[in-house]
Parts: sequence; structure tokens; C-alpha cells
Amino acid sequence: MIGDLFPPDVVAVTDAELGLDDASLVASLYPVEIEQIGAAVERRKVDFAGARACAREAMTRLGVPAGPVLRGGRGMPVWPPGVVGTLTHTHGLRAAALASAGRVRSIGLDVEQHKPLGAGVLEAVSLPEEAEWVRAAHGEVASIAWDTVLFTAKEATYKAWFPLTHRWLGFGDAHITLVADTYDDGVALGTVRSRILVDAHAVDGGPDLVEFWGRWAVWDGYVASAIVLRPAGADSVGP
Repeated sequence: MIGDLFPPDVVAVTDAELGLDDASLVASLYPVEIEQIGAAVERRKVDFAGARACAREAMTRLGVPAGPVLRGGRGMPVWPPGVVGTLTHTHGLRAAALASAGRVRSIGLDVEQHKPLGAGVLEAVSLPEEAEWVRAAHGEVASIAWDTVLFTAKEATYKAWFPLTHRWLGFGDAHITLVADTYDDGVALGTVRSRILVDAHAVDGGPDLVEFWGRWAVWDGYVASAIVLRPAGADSVGP
């Protein structure tokens, strides 16, 4: 399902495709990666390793030599030259999405368990008009945790934003619009529009980051949002 959120030139991989148990995932880490995560609790190590194992498989599919994926500023992954990508994990699922920098400017992906946010969290992560929309959407389709869909869209937006700006983007700094395209037997798909509300200047020499587009999905106990930003002059909307 995560692959369905991306256009064909983005390679998305989940750990379910790798066939590795937790111990094998941790054993696949490079020494330099272990240096960055060595003091973490075991669950954090497995998530860190699983996401990077997905990234290395995606590198291979892109025709890029697989190597370590280190953490840079604010924990953002550092990719080989010519590659852009994003990592994510939640309980029971780790994933990576990579693409050629010649075709994709930036990618953001976030996945969470499909359950409502905790008490008070919606108000902390949303603009008032977003929270109002979430409550109205829940009244129409109560089986979807719309607050969590919104949260994943915020996180995916930040992950696409930071590599191009090296600046923090708060939850109130982007206005999210969610549109549902399909809903059938517990699976839902739709579009994400993120309108940036703060200084949108990018440091990569490209156009200002005024607006992002992407996709969201709910399936099999998970919710995910993905943002794909194209270079100037190319369509930024997913498939």
C-alpha cells in the first residue's frame, strides 16, 4: 500500500519485503550506524536498522551502491549524492522511499498506527480550522482516525521541507487540506495539500516551497501520508 502513494519513479520498500527478523536487521547495520544508535533501547535499534535496511534495498533497486545512512541535522537521513529519500517507522512497520535527485526534489513519508491521537494532541498539532475539519470528517466517517491522517500529513510535510531549508517547520506553519478519493472495506485513499504559512525560501537554489502535494492512505491498521516534490517545471502530484 505504501508503494501506491508514490509515482513509479519513487522506489518504496517496507521491511515486510525483506524477510529479515529483528536480530538480522540489527546485524545489517554498518559500524558507523551502530555508533549513532548504540546506546538506544532494543526497540529503537530495530526500528533504526529496519528503516535503513529498507533504504539499502531501495538503493539497490535504483542502481545505487548500498551504504550506510547516517543521521544529519535534526535526525534527517543523509543520502548518497544524486539520491533523495525519506525513512519512517511505527510499531510493526518500517519503510523507506528513495528517488533520483534529477527527477524528485524532495520526499516525505510518515506512517503511524491507525488509531486516534491521545487526548489534547489534535489541538497541539493542528490549526483551529484543521481541528474543526477533523471533527466534522469524523462525524461523517467515524471509522477513519482523521486526526492521525492529519498528523501523518504534517510529519510528511516536515520531512520534505527540512532537507531543502534546514529550518524547523512547526505544526502551525503549514495548513493541511485532506481530500478522500476512495473508501472501501476499511481501506481509504486520498490527496494531501500542504500550504506553507512561513518563509518558504529554499536553500537548494530551487523555487520557494509554497505548496506541497501528496497522497494519504488508511489500510490494515496503519495510516500513512507521502509528499513528493518535483523540480521546477514538473508535476508534484503523486500517481
